[in-house]
Amino acid sequence: MKKTLSALLVAGSAMAIATPAFAQDNAAFTGPRVEVLAGYDQTRAGDEIDNDAPNNSDDESIEGVAYGVGVGYDFATGGAVIGVEAEYSDSTAKFDQSAADPELFSIGEVDSGRDLYIGARIGALVTPDTLLYVKGGYTNARYNVLASDGSNELDGNIDADGYRIGAGAEYAIGTNSFVKLEYRYSNYSEANYDFGSADIPDSPSYNVDLDRHQVMAGVGFRF
Repeated sequence: MKKTLSALLVAGSAMAIATPAFAQDNAAFTGPRVEVLAGYDQTRAGDEIDNDAPNNSDDESIEGVAYGVGVGYDFATGGAVIGVEAEYSDSTAKFDQSAADPELFSIGEVDSGRDLYIGARIGALVTPDTLLYVKGGYTNARYNVLASDGSNELDGNIDADGYRIGAGAEYAIGTNSFVKLEYRYSNYSEANYDFGSADIPDSPSYNVDLDRHQVMAGVGFRF
């Protein structure tokens, strides 16, 4: 994780201080935008998990397809493109104890629910049609949980707070459309349990350590 963060910080610093030859041609990457996204999604136990189990069950992961929509606004300043953005996504990633390692998550069923993100990005043009950027911000992920001891059933949600960093490339198709590809890493360090009932309050916040890796492709339109 430290290597990933360092690499992204170095990349962002380099773009921020550079004076791209294409700075005068960045109109295709400014203004409001909307986009649809889809790609690979993986959640696993974080680096802080001390796993001494012989079968390394804590290192298992849930994987699936993430999909969602995003909005943003970008503007040019000097030789850089700076933007703010927000995203709503969901995922097919799921674990079912009856079909996999029974020690995974130590619970009956977990599937990835909605994921909210708000953040910012900074980038620079490397060709008149190609923008390279780094990004970062706040993310709140929901994991739907179903547990049972055979007679009693618990059906609720874990809402986890964390941060997201990432990097990507965006390619302009004409003056209003674009495609993009990005990698992003999210880490969730605080969570609470929602029992799914108006009669039962959410649990107090507690510490967690979840890593999420995603590779997402997108298609968008600028106004």
